[in-house]
Amino acid sequence: MEIPSKYSPAQLEDKWYQYWMEKKYFHSEPDDREPYTIVIPPPNVTGVLHMGHMLNNTIQDVLVRRARMQGKNACWVPGTDHASIATEAKVVAKLKADGLDKNKMNREEFLEHAWEWKEKHGGIILEQLKKLGASCDWDRTSFTMDEALYDSVIDTFVDLYEKGLIYRGVRMVNWDPQAKTAVSDEEVIYKEVQSKLYYLKYQVEGEPDFITIATTRPETILGDTAVCVHPEDERFARFHGKKVIVPLVNRAVPIIVDEYVDREFGTGALKITPAHDENDYMLGEKHKLESIDIFNSDGTMNAVVGLYVGLDRFEVRKQIVKDLEADGSMLKVEDYTNKVGYSERTDAVIEPRLSPQWFLKMKELAKPALEVVESDELKFHPAKFKNIYRHWMENVRDWNISRQLWWGHRIPVYYLPNGEYVVAKSLEEALEKANKQFDAEWQLSDLRQDEDVMDTWFSSWLWPISVFDGIRFPDNEEIKYYYPTNDLVTAPEIIFFWVARMIIAGLEYRNEIPFKNVYFTGIVRDKLGRKMSKSLGNSPDPIGLMEQYGADGVRVGMLLTSPAGNDLPFDESLCEQGRNFSNKIWNALRLVKGWQVDENLETSENNKLAVSWFESRFNKTLSEIENNFEQYRISNALMDIYKLVWDDFCSWYLEMVKPAYQQPIDAFTFEKTVSLFEQLMKVLHPFMPFLTEEIWHLLRDRNEGEDIIIALMPVAGSYEEKMLAGFDTAVEIITSLRSLRKEKDIKNKQELELLVQEGPLSDCIFYPVVSKLTNLSIIEKVNEKPEGAVVFTVGAQEFYVPLSGQVDTEKEIEKIEEELKYTRGFLQSVAKKLSNERFVQNAPAEVVEKERQKQADAEARIQVLEEQLKAFKG
Repeated sequence: MEIPSKYSPAQLEDKWYQYWMEKKYFHSEPDDREPYTIVIPPPNVTGVLHMGHMLNNTIQDVLVRRARMQGKNACWVPGTDHASIATEAKVVAKLKADGLDKNKMNREEFLEHAWEWKEKHGGIILEQLKKLGASCDWDRTSFTMDEALYDSVIDTFVDLYEKGLIYRGVRMVNWDPQAKTAVSDEEVIYKEVQSKLYYLKYQVEGEPDFITIATTRPETILGDTAVCVHPEDERFARFHGKKVIVPLVNRAVPIIVDEYVDREFGTGALKITPAHDENDYMLGEKHKLESIDIFNSDGTMNAVVGLYVGLDRFEVRKQIVKDLEADGSMLKVEDYTNKVGYSERTDAVIEPRLSPQWFLKMKELAKPALEVVESDELKFHPAKFKNIYRHWMENVRDWNISRQLWWGHRIPVYYLPNGEYVVAKSLEEALEKANKQFDAEWQLSDLRQDEDVMDTWFSSWLWPISVFDGIRFPDNEEIKYYYPTNDLVTAPEIIFFWVARMIIAGLEYRNEIPFKNVYFTGIVRDKLGRKMSKSLGNSPDPIGLMEQYGADGVRVGMLLTSPAGNDLPFDESLCEQGRNFSNKIWNALRLVKGWQVDENLETSENNKLAVSWFESRFNKTLSEIENNFEQYRISNALMDIYKLVWDDFCSWYLEMVKPAYQQPIDAFTFEKTVSLFEQLMKVLHPFMPFLTEEIWHLLRDRNEGEDIIIALMPVAGSYEEKMLAGFDTAVEIITSLRSLRKEKDIKNKQELELLVQEGPLSDCIFYPVVSKLTNLSIIEKVNEKPEGAVVFTVGAQEFYVPLSGQVDTEKEIEKIEEELKYTRGFLQSVAKKLSNERFVQNAPAEVVEKERQKQADAEARIQVLEEQLKAFKG
């Protein structure tokens, strides 16, 4: 068949993806094969594909496709996360645009709109992943609020509560005034900002003296209930036991003493606002201080104090500064740099707030989850993330698992008419429990369920278990077969949000780790090193990139510079490089398929050597690729196959066996070439699935179902180091001869003679290859340099090319002297290293030996060059 002159990915990608889907190649059911399982980090249901998703899912697809080709039962479970805060914000915005207000709806009405929004927008990102070539088992697509997953979350809450691990308490929480909900410590991003430090005078009650305090948040003085000083700070000793008057509100509050105060910070006196600062809250508890909450849930001022009612907290700050200056209470204002917490979800400034919340005790749960990582039962790639993980797990705090939202898994707590509550899986079960526990006869209508939902992460921490329904049915066939999963590919930013908690849940509910390896991707950054984001406008559209460069081109571009755990400096030219690679392979296919085969033609020595060499090169590279996969160096594995295809196969092997213009090729070489091409496509398939499937079917006729996606991955065989070393030498000889032609302006069609001085390289087996690729008429051994010949050296071996009357003696002398100068300098640097006793004693023996070999080679080379120089100078 006619092979198009250009590779056009768009049509082929759609064709093959549809074909794979129809063949159910992505689908997995438990059987007697070894399972290989990955669960996708579920993207937010609100999400669209960005560059981080592209990198993460490309890596997952590489691992899954490779496992499938190794004969394993590969199962990649896709799905989406309900994303409480993000989704509720999107739905509220949509309602507002439609002239509707969440505050004027009941819960059921709002949830109807939320589900409608989810059904309309929720599948976008999964459809986009198909464009990338993601070979997910789409029949298993899960959503964190599907019935099975929803019930699993409820069951888990009830179970942990009954184990005494979940409790309710009024605590200082991180409040997001925009989302109107508490967020966990891990969802707070601290940014360094330029602030002001306001110095305020608090009049001592009944005295002319005043105490000066310094604050960055003057609006919170309205909630002050004490001023605190260090017990040993002599400046304030005479004020112990007295009271001060809070400016503007004229509230008398006690002066308390506590060693918590840092005497060197600010003025040494602290204003205490228990309702709006975590440390103040702890002091308030200790000293039994009143707590005055001055803010509404949206960050506006409430009516408790009667000042600035309804104004936003930052507007209050501007106004109160003017009022304090007018009142004479403002002493001075200084510029000040401090860190301020922002909500990871909405970027609103976090407001510390006292709030009744549900918490999960983490200390005891965290211990076994730390041990499995420390012992390498569960491996991190790269291992440096163990230190971050250890620090968090050793300092873990109780997890605030409640959120003041409607979209999510509703907390299964039911409040009773007598002020008590029960925890149950359903309203009916709650009523039964309540009546039994309190010997009552309440009706369903007497019970009121908690209004809050659970933190989104409280559902996704169960993901590797709940997608196989292992919480509700812990002994079902699927959870026993697919769990624990093999690899998790994720970003280090969610090591605490998700990775640590999944490990905890896995050990708690399966008594097993949820995955054996965690591969941490880096952050995709632009050329300036900035994180890609919508706000900066520096993130290209992944779909647009795939349309321009092909999905395979973008996959290769993403992976070429993305070592595990390190940031990826993305440049669109990387995708161009990926597309060029596709074109290179396509052109190689057209070349091979364009050859005419002569069944009667004998195989030349050159072709036999070429085949033997490439088989050795292929096996050696394949062993390196296998090693890189074992070490999760996926970028390195790609670079290995990239070089093997581009350099070794296309640039060397095909040139070596290519028949002369309009001449046929022998059947043995052709068959070997097609077979080697097939092997290369198999190794490359996990990285470039579409191109390789197309080429696989063009290389030879296939039977039904004989597709590369399920072909067996080659396994590295033996290889001859001596042959590989011999070819490397031949490459140096070929390169030198080509340079000589260029330097002397000798046309390629003009034959040259090559004379080889007797020595270690005089019997190189690759001389037939050298002869073909450099158009030599003869290769002969000689004992001495012939007259009128140009000399070049490979290692310590001299080669001569007779060029009667074409040798410029002065130029040759200049060239040798330049090389001699460089080699002497190189020898000096090696000798210096070897004269360093610390290096010789501490470096690995093979490293020292390598340096000694460099020294010996340099000395031999200098000797050869000096003799050449002597010969030219006569």
